[in-house]
Amino acid sequence: MRIATRIACRVCAIAIAFAASSGASAQVPPSAAEINRYEGLFAAAHNGDAAGIARLIGGGADVRARDGYGRTPLHVAAYAGRHDAIRALASGGADPNALENDRYDIVTIAAVANDLPTLKAALALGNRPGNITSRYEGTALIAAAHLGHADIVRELIRAGAPLDHINNLGWTALIESIVLGDGGPRHVATLKALVEAGARVNLADRSGSTPLGLAKGRGYTAMVIILENAGAR
Repeated sequence: MRIATRIACRVCAIAIAFAASSGASAQVPPSAAEINRYEGLFAAAHNGDAAGIARLIGGGADVRARDGYGRTPLHVAAYAGRHDAIRALASGGADPNALENDRYDIVTIAAVANDLPTLKAALALGNRPGNITSRYEGTALIAAAHLGHADIVRELIRAGAPLDHINNLGWTALIESIVLGDGGPRHVATLKALVEAGARVNLADRSGSTPLGLAKGRGYTAMVIILENAGAR
């Protein structure tokens, strides 16, 4: 039994190290070189030229075109935080739920960037907050919880994001706020928002560790108090 526990703990530690080192950086915004090469809708999207977008679409430009990394003009506009461009592209038929090569949609792009205005613009256009995104088969909520973006987490909760989705690391948003957080104010606020919204406080990870056990093991006292007050065991 002790050997199995040690193996499970080691697997968990490897997953934490891997996710912490590469989770947020898995997104690949357009590079300066790519931006310099952009033409047509991609250039207009990056520059926020809504009038140009409408003109190009009216002239037959393909709103669902992809660049070399599988980004649509809508992804490019989201990375640049160009809300007028996002709306113009959606009005012209862009798919707000499209995924690029690393399987990110514009809601998850905004969540990772802690860009609340872009997140709201994406949700208003029909980008589903429950989309399964990223190589981790997570959600925008999990990505935001990992990074301690509490305002983003609250907005996604209001939009109906699934609270207890489990990614391919075996973690929920609540667990990620603990194991990939630092126990500081941002991650405490994130966990508090999830708990108050009804996230399951006793849903364990693959090794059988509960959120309360994970928080206690890291000495995250404020998180422990929140979890215990919510009935965590």
